[in-house]
Amino acid sequence: MRIIRGRYQRRQIVAPNNLPVRPTTDMAKESLFNILENYMDFEEVTALDLFAGTGNISYELVSRGCPKVTAVDLDFGCVKFIRETALRLDMKELIPVRSDVFRFLGNNKMQYDLVFADPPYESQRYDELVSLIFDNHLLTDDGIFVLEHSKYVHFEEHPHFMEQRHYGKVNFSFFAQTFN
Repeated sequence: MRIIRGRYQRRQIVAPNNLPVRPTTDMAKESLFNILENYMDFEEVTALDLFAGTGNISYELVSRGCPKVTAVDLDFGCVKFIRETALRLDMKELIPVRSDVFRFLGNNKMQYDLVFADPPYESQRYDELVSLIFDNHLLTDDGIFVLEHSKYVHFEEHPHFMEQRHYGKVNFSFFAQTFN
């Protein structure tokens, strides 16, 4: 995986093969960030990366100037890799947290400008995840929630749904706390 833009641009990060992950492709990640740039100034964004895996999205957020990025994953190996990579690259803005995402969301009291979630595609808990974000008021008023999922999942009827984008096998649904 590579960091696309920012102060760590073109940096290659090689994750161990034994991590239980499916990293977002570079093409999908680049498209995602092109969209997000239209909505926010990353230098003013507090972000939450759920099911962080290798930290792919977190590294990109820090590279683009986010002052605080929290990366949450349950897998010890994933969190260890994110922590080691953040130390190696001197990413003081990146806070790795080992926790069950659903428990973390239920106990968290912070608000974020951007929440990104990439749960396992076979997850049956997408609706619960979306509900936790909005029921617990985890987004700022101008905040955006991006959910990566398979093509079989749809949220068009959700009251906070904005749009869905497809990039190969990757699908992103965008949600907003409020609409301008």
